[in-house]
This record gives sequence, C-alpha cells and structure tokens, in this order.
Amino acid sequence: MTNLPERPDPTRPPEMRASDADRDRVAQILRDAAGEGRLTLDEVDERLDAVYKAKTYAELEPLTRDLPGAGSAPSAQVGHQVAGTTAGGFVVVPDESPTWTTGVAIMGGFDRKGVWTVPESFTAFAFWGGGDIDLREARFTSRTTRINAVAIMGGIDIIVPDDVNVRVTGVGIMGGFDHLATGPGVPGAPEIVISGLAFWGGVDVKRRPRRRAVED
Repeated sequence: MTNLPERPDPTRPPEMRASDADRDRVAQILRDAAGEGRLTLDEVDERLDAVYKAKTYAELEPLTRDLPGAGSAPSAQVGHQVAGTTAGGFVVVPDESPTWTTGVAIMGGFDRKGVWTVPESFTAFAFWGGGDIDLREARFTSRTTRINAVAIMGGIDIIVPDDVNVRVTGVGIMGGFDHLATGPGVPGAPEIVISGLAFWGGVDVKRRPRRRAVED
C-alpha cells in the first residue's frame, strides 16, 4: 500500500481504523492528482466522498492505487506546520494567535471579515440573529480549518475563497444548509470543513474570488 499515508507501525493490518489525519492525507493525494490532470473533477469528487466515509486503511488504499506514489503522499508530519505562504498565496501561521475563535449572534449579529487570523476550529452560533464569516483575506493557523455553524431561527453566511478545498457536511432541519461550495481547490491550498446544523434557519456557503493575496 505504497500510496497510503505513512504510519508509525508498518505492521498494522489493513483492518486498522483510519484517523482523520489519514483521510486528510489521502484526500490531498487525490487533489494533487486532479491538479496534475490525472483525475477529472467528477472522479476526484467521487473518490473524496469515499475517503471521508472510509473507516479503515483497507478502504483507503484502493482510492490511490492507480496514482503515482513517489512524491505524491504528503508527509506524515503534516500536523507540524511551518509558517509561510502555500500554493496559491495562502498564508499559514500555526504559531499566531487567532483573531477570533467564535461568532455569536443572539437577536443580533456578528461579522468576521477582512484581514484576520482564523483558528484551526471556529464556532459560529446564530439564534434569531445573523452572522457573516468572510475568509477571502484570512490567514490560517492550520492547513485544515473546521467551522461548526449552528443557526436556529437565524442565518449564517460563509464566504470561502474560490481556490481552497471545501467540504460541507452540515444538516438542515426545517431549514437549509448549503453544500454547493463543496469541491477541490488548487493543489496545495488549505481545506475548510464546514459542519453544523440549521434549524428553522440557514447556513449559506459561497465561493468567491479572493480580494487580494495576504502577505505576512
């Protein structure tokens, strides 16, 4: 299984449960392959869906079996990031303090936009209110940013750059949770994972061009 992410113990059986980091590294192999023209957008979307449903190494391995392994698999040390500019001009600053970690709107509103530093995990909550999250000029503290958005009789609008990797998994109950932004970005770009719940409310996720490159 040469295309699988490196594991600390190579003797682990293929039935071993995969971690979120394992799935993220396999997903990056697929995105790189799409950027090289080895996979079509439909193919990478289908395989990414399978990646995030996979529970074991045995389920992950076939998804990259027909792709070059040498130089494709991201390092197992992906979690130990170095500050700098990634492909596409995105700034990753793992040691920088986030500007905000939450956004709360209770019969009111919040804005998280402009040049700001996004935490690895951000929580947004709107109850009879609304919130705006704009990541087009953001700096990231992690290559994978997770946003948990909960809208109850309220609304949350999220704007993501059109060249990042986006995965939306939220659920709408008597409300709407927009999944249309899900899809790959440019090779090497950060990933934004948006989860949560819309109950008698809505979470709207849109891709938009970045306003400008953000420099250190």
